[in-house]
Amino acid sequence: MPAGAETMTAPMTPAVACRLGATLGEGPVWDTARGCLWFVDIKGHKLHRFDPASGALDSTDAPAEPGWVLPLADGALLVGAKAGIHRFADYAFTLIHAVEPDLPGNRLNDAAVHPDGSVWLGTMDNAEEAPSGGYYRFDGDTCIALSPEPMVITNGPAFSPDGRMVYLVDTLERTILSAPVDADGHPGEARLFARVPDGMGYPDGPMVDSGGTVWVGLFGGWGVARFAPDGTFLGRVEFPVANVTKIAFGGPDLTTVYATTARKGLSDAELAAQPHAGDLFTFAVEVPGLKPGYPAG
Repeated sequence: MPAGAETMTAPMTPAVACRLGATLGEGPVWDTARGCLWFVDIKGHKLHRFDPASGALDSTDAPAEPGWVLPLADGALLVGAKAGIHRFADYAFTLIHAVEPDLPGNRLNDAAVHPDGSVWLGTMDNAEEAPSGGYYRFDGDTCIALSPEPMVITNGPAFSPDGRMVYLVDTLERTILSAPVDADGHPGEARLFARVPDGMGYPDGPMVDSGGTVWVGLFGGWGVARFAPDGTFLGRVEFPVANVTKIAFGGPDLTTVYATTARKGLSDAELAAQPHAGDLFTFAVEVPGLKPGYPAG
């Protein structure tokens, strides 16, 4: 077995896929063309590539705090780092669009590709105090602001299988919102979709599978929560670490889940009790995820 890699156990039982101890692992995304997983360590300023076949982890320094990464059809990557959208190719980052240059205290935090190819992304107050975070839609040329009202920490978005519904997470309010997406690719009025039950931490990155189930990482909640398309809480997948940030569906049939985790905010005693905090986890599911789309442009 390759160093740093472990095999999966029973379905829905997380096992360590790669040991790395990320400070704030985030943004996992499956690269179908290359058969690998991309993700970031925001506070470690790292872009990671994990190859499940070999267990190899390749890491690259990012120019600023990277919130997310998305594979492009031409083999390059789109990376949201601090306050700008970058293209990463030939081991070089090139800024292609600044986001919120008038809010230097903000940073990019999460993103997803809509079926129409547009990239929806969120921002947040890096100090996690001011309600200055918002959502944007980037089509390769322009970046327009979207509703709802500003939040301290945005997470998501994620989209229903048909792309007609978007899910947005207000982390500090511990709520998940949903809004219809119109034919022009803009969200309608957001409403409460679900609230994370008491004692389950804070909702982090969301993801939707092919059956419409919404999966949400639980920061401080020791797992991943699952919600039916009508918002009903279906339960959670329990982890041996407190801070689970986001999942991605990968593998040839998209039934292998990868989950990023974080060491951020844990005391020395908590870190000693959670030796795998910040590692990449994996488990198997029966309902596959949605095939990742490529950003337009």
